Amino acid sequence: MSFIKLYLTSLPVFVVIDALWLGIVAKNFYQKHIGHILADKFSALPAIAFYLLFLAGLVFFVISPSMEKKSWTYAVLAGAFFGLVTYATYDLTNMATVKNWPLIVTIVDLFWGMTLGGLVSLLTYLVNTKLLA
Repeated sequence: MSFIKLYLTSLPVFVVIDALWLGIVAKNFYQKHIGHILADKFSALPAIAFYLLFLAGLVFFVISPSMEKKSWTYAVLAGAFFGLVTYATYDLTNMATVKNWPLIVTIVDLFWGMTLGGLVSLLTYLVNTKLLA
């Protein structure tokens, strides 16, 4: 299956899931714990760049191999690991470099990265094997 097809089917899945997390589930959490260092105005360009790069990595390293292996379990497990590694890069760097970076934010983000990576990989796998096959 082509990279482009997998990428395009993963994009809306990712956007919807992460929008629910950031806009509803964890909205007050981040404001409470790191609101004092959040920018006054949201900058869309870096967020879009992250989404596009994260998805490219997820499709390349996780979703494409899961399609080749015909394994939804690989999609979930490798997707969760990819999410853990990518979110740990951000959060652990912040813990090392940002004064008073809250441990709770790192813990929640690591679990969220795992959940997001696993869910997007699984749902993209299912859409492409069950609905678009």
